[in-house]
Amino acid sequence: MMLELQGLTKSFRGIPAIKEISFKVAAGGVVGFLGPNGAGKSTTVKIITGMLHPDEGKVLFEGRDVADDMVSFRAAFGYVPEEPHLYTYLSGLEYLQLVGRIRGLGEALIEVKATRLLKLLHLESWQYLPISSYSKGMRQRVLIAAALLHDPKLLIFDEPLSGLDVDSVRLFKDLLMLMAAQGKAVLYITHVLETVEQLCNRVVVIANGSIVADARPSELKSLMSLPSLESAFAQLVQQQDTMETAQQVLEVMQISHA
Repeated sequence: MMLELQGLTKSFRGIPAIKEISFKVAAGGVVGFLGPNGAGKSTTVKIITGMLHPDEGKVLFEGRDVADDMVSFRAAFGYVPEEPHLYTYLSGLEYLQLVGRIRGLGEALIEVKATRLLKLLHLESWQYLPISSYSKGMRQRVLIAAALLHDPKLLIFDEPLSGLDVDSVRLFKDLLMLMAAQGKAVLYITHVLETVEQLCNRVVVIANGSIVADARPSELKSLMSLPSLESAFAQLVQQQDTMETAQQVLEVMQISHA
């Protein structure tokens, strides 16, 4: 098993954010991690990546507690965060060079890999310009390139398609399938349920800080006896009827006097 979460629990000022979170991501597996805003996804991911420490539980990578050697673990995964944190005064090439040095790659290797990745991700003509001049989609492609630069075993993607154009989305999906076929483990955090059905072989659903489902997309749908994963997801996390809410919003819009 590549990545395993065992009973992760975390509270902030006595209020539980996550409770007993346990699931696995196998080599060659693409696991979708779903849940509404505030469900506990971000807290879980921050614990996995070492940005937070759990109150209870542990994260295992290839059978070993990552807390015993966080430096080695961080060298083994690539991470695309939901919010792009980039040094925008650097160019795309300079940013990848910085990431490569942090990852311990040699200068010649960094140059080859960075320039080729930027070209393949359609950023070649922008590679010497500051990231501050990049669009949101271009910044996202830089983040993806940075996550792939050191050929990690584990990839953690948090809403990776945000801002990407149609061609980039198609390229990313193809790349994800190829990486999984090579035995890499992928944890895919998203709200786009159609993508989960297309790409993920397992779905973990979190709501109110707890895991409420861990199954294949097809199993999740059949278990709920509903026609689509979106319907199953909505029922699992007890989301409100959006059509009813939309109707109520429309009614408020149409109020002419109090």
